[in-house]
Amino acid sequence: MLYIGCGICVKKCPFEAINIINLPKDLDRNTTHRYGPNSFKLHRLPMPRPGQVLGLVGTNGIGKSTALKILAGKMKPNLGKYETPPDWSEILVYFRGSELQNYFTKVLEDTLKATIKPQYVDHIPRAVRGTVQDVLKSKDERSSSENTSVFDWAVDMAELRHVLDREIGVLSGGELQRFAIAVVTVQQADVYMFDEPSSYLDVKQRLTAAYMIRSLLEGDYGSKRYVLVVEHDLAVLDYLSDYICVLYGTAGAYGVVTMPFSVRVGINAFLAGYIPTENLRFRDEALSFKVCV
Repeated sequence: MLYIGCGICVKKCPFEAINIINLPKDLDRNTTHRYGPNSFKLHRLPMPRPGQVLGLVGTNGIGKSTALKILAGKMKPNLGKYETPPDWSEILVYFRGSELQNYFTKVLEDTLKATIKPQYVDHIPRAVRGTVQDVLKSKDERSSSENTSVFDWAVDMAELRHVLDREIGVLSGGELQRFAIAVVTVQQADVYMFDEPSSYLDVKQRLTAAYMIRSLLEGDYGSKRYVLVVEHDLAVLDYLSDYICVLYGTAGAYGVVTMPFSVRVGINAFLAGYIPTENLRFRDEALSFKVCV
């Protein structure tokens, strides 16, 4: 039988014997960015809110880092028109009526400063030279603007006191991760982005890193800051986030950003592989954690 999507059978059939659930497919609309022909494309964008932490969750290669680059102003969204990219006026018209219009207006006016903690911290020694102390001192902008020693706070929280005199190139993976988080938190910015901040860290260090990120929303400047976190550790994501956007699709082909969920609903939707607001299943099986007694 051919189903045409009218929905009558679901309503008329007794005992809820029929249930229609959508499956993901390659979309032709709401394209935010496309790299080229037959290349990865991203549909929609997460909408950050000032004074809150937006968590992004999804499998690898689904567009999370691309979304961060666009929101950081490091990549101009082409709306899928990779051959003839649109200008900013067309982009603002495309996002008209949404929170992203005001956000991109600030990006265009260069009134938003964004800083990103990169995903691959093991690449940091290739781009950064010097000792931990010298780099942190050069990046520390909050200590003077907020009249407090943010440098000492970040060093102690990130457990970097014993490596201050070491060169960046000799740090371990965990030390590089904590160093990268500290570098971002000591900077004065409007948008803070953290791409997988818990990798290489043990449980205690993950909780400490999460506390450092949440602390960016405190004080006089906190209510005006945007904080975005890409995280695969669901426990850390639950602790960090005020709301969540789930990304689904096909890795390396396309990704779709859902509308924002509350933390509980968003994490449960990701685990279940089912988006309730779109009545869409993007994974064959739900992820469940069974406890054996």
